Amino acid sequence: MGLSEAALRADCDALAALEPAFAAALARVGYPPTRIRERGYATLLRTIVGQQVSVHAAASVWRKLEALGDPTDPVLVAGHSDEALRACGFSRQKASYARSLAEEVTSGRLDLANLPEDDEEAIAQLVRVKGIGRWSAEIYLLFAEGRPDVWPAGDLAVQIELGRMLGHEARPSEKLTRELAEKWRPHRGALAILAWHHYGAKGDAEMAPV
Repeated sequence: MGLSEAALRADCDALAALEPAFAAALARVGYPPTRIRERGYATLLRTIVGQQVSVHAAASVWRKLEALGDPTDPVLVAGHSDEALRACGFSRQKASYARSLAEEVTSGRLDLANLPEDDEEAIAQLVRVKGIGRWSAEIYLLFAEGRPDVWPAGDLAVQIELGRMLGHEARPSEKLTRELAEKWRPHRGALAILAWHHYGAKGDAEMAPV
């Protein structure tokens, strides 16, 4: 599971001790809430379902998928035809993504219970699934596995809010966002969660992952 409340607070305190700007951010908005997702196949399938659609639309697709059987069982999902998945609201592309995920899991090529301990190696395994890019893989490792040093530097809200907290005039690029955060290892996961919390507190929550 994701970072516990105690672990998240401890990492935020460590960040505040390292960087006065983060201490000021914590004083403004308080500690961020935990972001915990269930570990395993269902969370990744929900990630695919929710891509580029509203929360309401994603929930509707999931309910229709449940009507076909247990959507948390990759064997059942792998057995659904493209027509059945599209009837649930999947686009042709998303149907191929769902099938790719189910096949990776059922074949044993992707063992979500035993991903490599090295974050980059784990990301490399996850992105073999069609429809799971680096950002989705990083969010999964942070929210579902609670890996404390995952740093989604490509996330727009993280870039914007890191720049704001540090007083940059312009949003840092992904490259600069990654470079800046090197000195905050091994607490970068908590920093991402703090950035989303700080961003959401300013009324921009729609850009932070939920």
